[in-house]
Amino acid sequence: MFYRFMKMIVSPLLRIFFRPWLEGLENIPDEGPAIIASNHLSFSDSFFLPALMKRRVTFIAKAEYFTTPGLKGKLTAAFFKGVGQLPVDRSGSRGAGEAAIRSGIAVIERGELFGVYPEGTRSPDGKLYRGKVGGLARVALATGAPVIPVAMIDTEKVQPPGQVIPNFGIRPGIRIGRPLDFSRYQGMEGDRFILRSVTDEVMYEIMKLSGQEYVDIYATAAKRRIAEDKKKADGERKAAQKAEQAAARAQEAAAAAEPPAAQPQPQQEARETAESGDGSAAG
Repeated sequence: MFYRFMKMIVSPLLRIFFRPWLEGLENIPDEGPAIIASNHLSFSDSFFLPALMKRRVTFIAKAEYFTTPGLKGKLTAAFFKGVGQLPVDRSGSRGAGEAAIRSGIAVIERGELFGVYPEGTRSPDGKLYRGKVGGLARVALATGAPVIPVAMIDTEKVQPPGQVIPNFGIRPGIRIGRPLDFSRYQGMEGDRFILRSVTDEVMYEIMKLSGQEYVDIYATAAKRRIAEDKKKADGERKAAQKAEQAAARAQEAAAAAEPPAAQPQPQQEARETAESGDGSAAG
């Protein structure tokens, strides 16, 4: 019920204020299960993608969206619960990963659309990063459901990472590719090489749809690298500022320690003036 309410309210608002475009909707089956595999550029992806789909898409979402305190946290949790999103612990524990996979399989077995972000987290810089081996491939091979690659376009410009209020005047888009059939690998979800092959094929299709630059490392590693580079740059900047301040203090101290230039006394000035006058007269 809440999902239909959200569709009735959110979808028209997004269409009015952002006029998002959509390509390839015919690639989404009218019925039956499928896995929606999308790139992840912005928090707003979780609004635009479900709002523009005719069918309900159930995504797994990080558990923090359901447990964050405060008014914003409560509103976020209410939204994700209302649209049927599934909380998953991204701490890296094997149990959490298995729970997410079981949840995805359950969605597929109900004949619904299961959504997943193979990168595992939002891109920190708009590039496409290596897909994680796990949920996507294992659910696909365990169920035989087709995988439909999806590319979110320019949503990071609408709401950059860390920004709460979206930018208006930007028109994002969604490009949906043709379904990928991995039934030839069904039952081989225990083979890590097969899982990697399936994941890489999906990421390649997303790259073609999105036009993003592909980087063959995980987005989480890229985020750490960016954070470390920023920390290093901030440290170098602060060190340079301290050096400049120390140099300025040293110059001030040197100027204060230098003895003032000797000033001529009044009697001496008078004598020098008289001598100068005498000389002029003699000339």
